[in-house]
Amino acid sequence: MPSAPPTSASAPSTAPVKQPPAAERVYGHVKQGVLDRRYEGGTLLTEGELAEAVGVSRTPVREALLRLEAEGLIKLYPKKGALVLPVSAQEIADVVETRLLVEEHAARKAVPAPPALVERLERLLARQKEEAARGDLAAAAVTDRCFHAEIVRNGGNEILSRLYDQLRDRQLRMGVAIMHAHPDRVAKNVHEHEEILDALRSGDAEAAVGLVHRHIGWFSHLARGEVR
Repeated sequence: MPSAPPTSASAPSTAPVKQPPAAERVYGHVKQGVLDRRYEGGTLLTEGELAEAVGVSRTPVREALLRLEAEGLIKLYPKKGALVLPVSAQEIADVVETRLLVEEHAARKAVPAPPALVERLERLLARQKEEAARGDLAAAAVTDRCFHAEIVRNGGNEILSRLYDQLRDRQLRMGVAIMHAHPDRVAKNVHEHEEILDALRSGDAEAAVGLVHRHIGWFSHLARGEVR
């Protein structure tokens, strides 16, 4: 007797994977391009080029570009396109000032460092070393940012954590640009992260705060053209 055909319940699903809305796809495409420097500061993007690159019409492109302009990543020029804004010295200075206020407080509050925090920081440090070794500067910048964010989140202050998260894209963009301009900085970042972790692990709050200040303060020298 022939076997019965498989029921619909046992048949594999052929439902297509639902894609994000068109405007969201354009937004993600452009934003990632800006953050990983495929679209460098000074690049002029046109609606037509972006629509073709993502495979959408121009309407969602306009919607995405308006959102990116509100975030300060691009400047729209009617009938011309969208200019990718370069990272300015003032932007670096503003980000550094905000990071120092938040991260020095977080470093002091992180002592004595709980074992779970130390373990997370050790994993991130190991990942950053691997990324630096293979020359993946974009990934190293993301992990760099995650290292600092873990210390901030450890404080348990949700308002400060949200404030810090608002700096995420600016930090990543600055981090990738700086690592490309100063390749030696990658190894220095890893070493300074090791020092910060050692201070947290040993319970030396003042040393941790001092190391964070020196580590982040380097960017202020960059903004003033005083890189050492």
